[in-house]
Amino acid sequence: MPTSTSAPSPITSRDNRWLKLFRMALRGGFPTESGSVGVEGVRLVQEALTSGCKIEAILFSESGERHRSRLAPLISRPEIAFPILKTTDRLFEGIADTEHPQGIAALVLPRPAQLDDLFSVPEGKSSPLVVVLAGVQDPGNVGTILRTAAAFGATGAVTSATGQSGTASPFSPKALRSSAGAALHLPVVHGATLAILLTQFKLNNISTVATCVHDGSGAHAPVAPWEIDWCQPIALLVGNEGAGLPEDVVHSADARIHIPLERQVESLNAAAAASVLFYEAFRQRHRD
Repeated sequence: MPTSTSAPSPITSRDNRWLKLFRMALRGGFPTESGSVGVEGVRLVQEALTSGCKIEAILFSESGERHRSRLAPLISRPEIAFPILKTTDRLFEGIADTEHPQGIAALVLPRPAQLDDLFSVPEGKSSPLVVVLAGVQDPGNVGTILRTAAAFGATGAVTSATGQSGTASPFSPKALRSSAGAALHLPVVHGATLAILLTQFKLNNISTVATCVHDGSGAHAPVAPWEIDWCQPIALLVGNEGAGLPEDVVHSADARIHIPLERQVESLNAAAAASVLFYEAFRQRHRD
């Protein structure tokens, strides 16, 4: 029966194939040729090991070996098989993306997700609750939104570009740290076309709710978060940090939402606004 294997001796060359892959995924922030992304730190590696995603390899530094006992129940299971590598502290610092690395990292293949996965209702959920990140450029905001979405019961997420900007990858090192690994647990469709996405929501009877940067008036005035029925199938559209959502997307949405503020500040940032809205969705879906 296959088991996890350990390297016979520490890797001491920076030109080693495995170190090049870890350097690309962590410091470079790019997926490897196989599609694996890099996670760094004991907590994120633990999240990766419990996510059900395929692990390509785990790397410890000399000082990072202190974390091995914490992860032993997860990396010694007989049903999994991946190399467990070791290198020097100096070489690990050369591939790490953090200023003070903990000495442990993993290459992880995110679980593939399709749009159809977002339309089904997972076990234990009443109806789909999807977040669409359209033009959210800051990877810290992307990660925080996904972390909040997962915490308050979202069933999936989509990233999409707008005419003005793209959305940062939810699997970049900074986004993964900000999401605390939530991006590895939540079904995430990366890079969907916004127009096709909105059409698919309508065809699958999922109401779209567009966040608005500014309040308004008239027949199409935004409503407050508590005026939305969050128990129905909903896709929450979150736009760019500065420009918000494109006007045509806002006007085509089934509802527009604006968070009333007591003090006249410019606005909440994208991650903070999403947190408020997801809490209201959670409150309504659990009030019984």
